Amino acid sequence: MHHRSGLEKQFTAALKSIARRPDLKSYVEQTPQLNQMLRRAAARYVTGEARQDGVEAASELSAKGYAVSLEYIGENTADVAECEAAVTEMMTLIHERQNELSARVSFDLSHIGLSLDTDLAYSNLMNLAGQAQKAGVELFISMEESSKTDRILSIFERAASIYPNVGITLQAHLKRTPQDLAAISSPSRIRIVKGAYQESSEYSLPRSPALNNRYVELVESALRQGHRVSIATHDESIIEQLLNQGVGSSSNAEFEMLYGIRPDLSSKLKAAGHPIRIYLTYGHEWYLYLCHRIAEYPPNLFQAVIDTVSHEGLQPVQSYE
Repeated sequence: MHHRSGLEKQFTAALKSIARRPDLKSYVEQTPQLNQMLRRAAARYVTGEARQDGVEAASELSAKGYAVSLEYIGENTADVAECEAAVTEMMTLIHERQNELSARVSFDLSHIGLSLDTDLAYSNLMNLAGQAQKAGVELFISMEESSKTDRILSIFERAASIYPNVGITLQAHLKRTPQDLAAISSPSRIRIVKGAYQESSEYSLPRSPALNNRYVELVESALRQGHRVSIATHDESIIEQLLNQGVGSSSNAEFEMLYGIRPDLSSKLKAAGHPIRIYLTYGHEWYLYLCHRIAEYPPNLFQAVIDTVSHEGLQPVQSYE
């Protein structure tokens, strides 16, 4: 895998900065033509703004033999009422998912209170976890910026000790992650990603062969510890290495991919008999999500430009088989 060029790194950093500027987000929302154009680009990666959009896409994929994970997009919510509204939405989603096989609901703790108060986030999580366990739904905590990692892991450990249906995401690029994985006290549900947040080189590894090796080592360590592992990557070199090392034969491993990205790879792996989970999103916060999808793989910008000027409707053709 090639090292990212300096220009590409600058582009990625700039786009992630743009994603978090409320003035730009507000401008997009209040400019109908621009809003519609960017929604066309977002539709490749986001199922829609309404819950029903996500549920319908999930049902279609479930019927084709994929496991699914659904996320109501949102993070860094700084208003208590908005946090409660997010909890209510997720609660409704949990109950909509209870008849689905391999149902999972994913979310950021900062969407339900972490940006305001740790206890508020924990209280909301426990409320959701109890309802999810009754409904037979997994509840998966996403990982956020490294400044939140200690609090996120602490909340996860407390919740998972009571509700084993609660899972956690770990970022391979953080230098601390091997120790964080080793510290998880009992077999759990773990999702391993490379990591999409801009972090100091003091705390993280850059995209590189070393990071790929670290990713593989984390997956193998997690499986040895008895965890159920979602291998969340589109990197074929990593996938091939793991398959060559026999990970595909583990009943505790599955591959997970984002909706709209490499559906051909998802289809190929599923056809070969490997369990595949598709991570779907919906909601009004699609602007942030679109920026992140382009930032993590800058060539996606070319597709986004094509999509913005397309007059073929907002939903692209997804070739999941």
